[in-house]
Parts: sequence; C-alpha cells; structure tokens
Amino acid sequence: MQGIVKLTRWLLFAITSSVIIFTIDSDNIYANNLRRLFSNSRLEFGGWIHGGATLNPSQSNGFNGPVIFADQANRFQLNQLNLFMRRPVVSEGRVWDFGGRFDFMFGTDAIFTQAFGVPAFDVNTGEPLKRSNWDLDLCCASTKTYGIALPQAYLETYVPVGNGLNVKLGHFYTPTGFETVPAPDNFFYTRAYTLNVGEPFTHTGMLANYKINQNWLILGGPLTGSANGGWDGGWDKQLGNWSGLAGFTWTSDSQATSFHFSGTYGEISTRSSEIWGFYNAVLQHRITPKTLLVLHHVYGHAGGVLLNNLKYTNVTKDAEWFSAIVHLYHDLTDNLSAGVRGEWYRDEAGFRNPSPFRVAAATNHVNGTAVSYAGDLSSVTITPADYYAATIGLNWKAAKTLKLKWDFLKKLNIRPNIRYDRVDAYRAPAYRPFGGNKDQILFSLDFILPF
Repeated sequence: MQGIVKLTRWLLFAITSSVIIFTIDSDNIYANNLRRLFSNSRLEFGGWIHGGATLNPSQSNGFNGPVIFADQANRFQLNQLNLFMRRPVVSEGRVWDFGGRFDFMFGTDAIFTQAFGVPAFDVNTGEPLKRSNWDLDLCCASTKTYGIALPQAYLETYVPVGNGLNVKLGHFYTPTGFETVPAPDNFFYTRAYTLNVGEPFTHTGMLANYKINQNWLILGGPLTGSANGGWDGGWDKQLGNWSGLAGFTWTSDSQATSFHFSGTYGEISTRSSEIWGFYNAVLQHRITPKTLLVLHHVYGHAGGVLLNNLKYTNVTKDAEWFSAIVHLYHDLTDNLSAGVRGEWYRDEAGFRNPSPFRVAAATNHVNGTAVSYAGDLSSVTITPADYYAATIGLNWKAAKTLKLKWDFLKKLNIRPNIRYDRVDAYRAPAYRPFGGNKDQILFSLDFILPF
C-alpha cells in the first residue's frame, strides 16, 4: 500500500510538472496554439505546491496538539498540491458574463478542506448520520494523513444591474474572516485557532456580491447541505436544511483602511430547530505603504449540543466560542517581509477544538461505533479552555533575491516561523493537550510555489 501511495504522489507530481513545462515552452507550436485558445476563451489553469516541516520538542505522538494544517510534528508534509481551472467574470460593465472555477487538492490539508459539514454523529443527539459523499472518500484513507479534496466547484455570472451584481452558485470558499485555506493567501504556515475551529471553511449554495459604490460592498446568499448550520456543506445530504450568509465591506477613499463584517445564521440540521450562527469582524489598516495592521474578532453559538469532554458527560447545553486576533506585517524589502500574530481563543463549552483535530475530523461510524482512520479516537481530548498563541515569521522571495533566471522559480516563497501555544482550562480540570504539557513551541519552515 505504501508503494501505491508513493506512486500516486509521484504521478501527481509528474502530471503537474508536465503541465508547467508544457505551459512555459514557448517554442512548442501546439502549446502556443493551446495558449491562444485559452486566452481567447479566458480559460485559466494554475495552482501551487505547498509543503513544510515543523520541529516540536514537546510531542512524541506525531501531532502538534490542537494545531491543524501544519499538524504533523517532526516530519515533512506535502500540505497542498492544488490545481485549478477557472474562467473569471468581469466585475463591471453593461454586458452579461459567465464563468466559474474548479479546484482539486491533494495533500495533508485535504481532510480540513473537505465537505465535512455533516458529521458522523448528530451534534444535538449523538445519533449516527450519513456523511456527505462529495469528497470525503476519494482516496488515501489508509495513509492517515494524505487525501483529496474538491474545495471549489461553482458557476459564476455577472449581472449588469446597477453597479453590477456577481453571483456564485455551487461549492466555494467562505468569504468570511481574514486567514483562509489556500496557502498562498496566508502569511504564516500555521493558522490561527479562529480559522481552524471558529469559522467555516467552505459553503454550498449561492453567494451574491453587489458593489454599492467605491466604499461599500454587500454580500449574502442561502446555504445548504450542512448539519452544522450552513458550514462546510456538500451536495447530497441535508439539502432540506437552509441557512443564510450575509455581510458587508467598507473601504476608505484612500484604500488604506477597510472593515468587513459577516456571518452565518440558521438551524443546525434537518433534525434540529436549534440555531447555529456566528459573526466575524475584520479591521485592516495600512499604517504605511509597507506596514499592515489587522484586528479580527469572532463569536459563535450552537444551541443544545451534546457535550462529552473532560468537564461534561452526556450534557446538552448551548455552546459558545469567541476570539480576538491581532496581525502586524511589514515589508522589510521588496523580497522580504516580517509578520507577528497574537491570538486568544475561548472554547467555552469544550465543543469546537478537539486534539488532535485530524483524528476527530476523520471520524465515521461502523455499526453505530465511532472509528477514525486517522488514528486512535481514545487519544482525542477536548475540554472548555482558553487558547493563547503567538507567532512570528518571515516571507522570503528567495529566487528573486538570488536573481535566479527561471521565471517560474521567482514566485517561490520560503517561510520560517516560530509559534508558541499555551492552554488554560476554563472552569474545568487542568488540561494538557500538548504532549502532556500546557504549552509548546513550534519551529517550522515551509515553501509555496505557485504556477
């Protein structure tokens, strides 16, 4: 089986390499003709390769506690081999336009990007549920770490009404929050707890954006396919459960400051009329042309959930989670940037942040019994707790600095990071999810290569 997995990895690498070489080979007449065809139709292909390693002196079980994405301790992981095909639509004008996008992801991040919004067991009653078939079982369950996700598959249209209306229909990344799943859109290798377990990753449904003027943009739409209140829904389960997403973004005349507010609201599932909702607020301010400050706050609520953790055993109560994050980024040179991120995240009921998250996310039921292909479920812990994290790091455009000739490598981004985590149980017995410790320090180095 290991040989099959290795063959799959090398095959995907070979296919990607062939596409890249074919695309950049300007002397190939067929490549030129195909490129012209794509250009005329505005059809685009691309992607990125992302991988890295994290040194964690505190861990011996292979995981970085409740930290996810870069969750593998003391080993290299290929996080994301992401390929996409898209036809972007115009954002202004008086003519209808049509397009869309499809993403394919292979790597250790796939499990966090799949449509897992229908959990193995109902969050209100604990009864087994049939999980979505969209992308949960496409491959590689036996590896415990690698998998495939299809995080985006949507159609998009531009409607020439007023200042222009853009509408997506399908499965797409959430427009909420600041950090996101795609590696190139984040400064740090690890993500904040707020993204990991405080916000949705994807939605299934419809999303409309309308630009009122140069300062104001509003967004919203219906969501379906989820038993977590519209979060991370698929295509074939819970389609009778509808939630909503709404929000706005304000941008200053100078473009130096923006404020985004959005959230979701709806019943948890077709079985429950309890409410699952959250909101987030993101303030971005460019202090100077080279310095960006970001303040981010999240609050979430899920009604009447069944809790089983180190404080509660078979207790049904409302769960809440909230956080505050500050980011500060500064461009030291054209090719080198520094960043700092600090976070406080509270999982007040012990509902949102299991450790290791990968093992919990891979849970399914066999004859009513919970099992996980990613590890031993008995190793998963969770409790009401406050999580604190501080991260510092660099983004280095290494190929540009070294003046390498190959244009493709000029997009290479190398990111050394240091992260400190600490947890304090919230009105509960002491909690030590970091290899038996209350804190840990991570030293990581990763790379992103867009193409």
